[in-house]
Amino acid sequence: MDLATEKSPSAANQAQTGSPPNLSGVAMILLGLGIMLIAFNLRPVFSSLSVMLPEIVAQTGLSSANAGYLTTLPVLCLGLFAPLSPKLAQRYGVERTLLGVLVLLAIGTALRGYGGLPMLFLGTMLAGASIAVGNVLLPSLVKRDFAHHAATMMGFYTMALCGGAAAAAAVTLPIAHAFGDSWKISVGIWAVPVILAAIVWVSQLPRKANGRHHARYTVSGLWRDRLAWRVTFFMGLQSSLAYCVMGWLAPILQDRGLDGVTSGLVVSVSILIQVAASLVVPPLAIRCKDQRVFNVALTAIAGIALLGLVFAPLSTVWIWACLQGVGQGGLFAIALTVIVLRSPDSHVAAHLSSMAQTVGYILAAIGPLLVGLLHSWTGGYGASPWLFIALTAGAGFYGWGAGRNAYVNVKSVPANPPARPS
Repeated sequence: MDLATEKSPSAANQAQTGSPPNLSGVAMILLGLGIMLIAFNLRPVFSSLSVMLPEIVAQTGLSSANAGYLTTLPVLCLGLFAPLSPKLAQRYGVERTLLGVLVLLAIGTALRGYGGLPMLFLGTMLAGASIAVGNVLLPSLVKRDFAHHAATMMGFYTMALCGGAAAAAAVTLPIAHAFGDSWKISVGIWAVPVILAAIVWVSQLPRKANGRHHARYTVSGLWRDRLAWRVTFFMGLQSSLAYCVMGWLAPILQDRGLDGVTSGLVVSVSILIQVAASLVVPPLAIRCKDQRVFNVALTAIAGIALLGLVFAPLSTVWIWACLQGVGQGGLFAIALTVIVLRSPDSHVAAHLSSMAQTVGYILAAIGPLLVGLLHSWTGGYGASPWLFIALTAGAGFYGWGAGRNAYVNVKSVPANPPARPS
């Protein structure tokens, strides 16, 4: 018998959502805008590095293997630092923790443009660690404050993620050209929108401590739950495919004969299509009995389109880029939405998000690392499609299991229930 429990949330589960007092319509809009601004800044670190990678290699003499380590480093940090997120949120509150995320992300992004390769690696690691915490906390915040509009808000959240990645893919190389082909300025300048997001987010900080916001909950049994592992592997394998695209598609297209600006635009267009897909998929998927067919179909579209980008004539590259955007954008959106849908309350959502992104992103880091290593070993990208096929098959398999209409079978109980007022 499967360890998952069919969806029939109890009153206790509903009471554990930990939602704050009712917010006004204006306050909800401002909160949603703040979430989207944070999300926008969680991906430029990856796509800006991708389009500049050939220039960085040419100007610094970085080897193919070390280039692979560089593209893998932030993804690996997403997994290594994700477990800190629930603890930080319980101690400092979600809002204050996210402000800290933005401050550290701005510092890490700026460091990438200061100094040489050591600062590039150090800044990338710091940025990846910051993004790890933001990745975990934002879905739980959506579960807490947008419980009745979770699919729609996850769509907007994913749209902002994809929008930030697309913007960085499109304009990073032109920025470099505008500043004398300086790769340092082009990757460091993305600290500016992070600072702006931090300024906006300050308005979300609670003005005084609120026990309801910071009540501690103990979530047990998650790491023994079969459905939680399916969600985790689905998240990890589809993320691995996504970061192969984000980290290596531009170099692969340049290797096929496209110039740097055009290859960056192809990646940008693909990611822009992801924006539309991420808006459409969650509301449609949540209306279905379960998400199994959605998960498998989107995985197949993303994988087949990626192979088209690698093998099909360059004259058709824009068609495949659009298809890949539909598949990858919808796939990422549904993977995040599944975390919310499989969780009975916001506390479980935070822990399931932490588990899925801790294990998932460590798994995801293997994909771009192997692309770099395969290129180093073989001198080209001819072996990479076999990796893409394996990742697609694995994501489809676990996506079918993660799409089941059930909650993870865990216990979520208050660890320090707030004292009742006298």
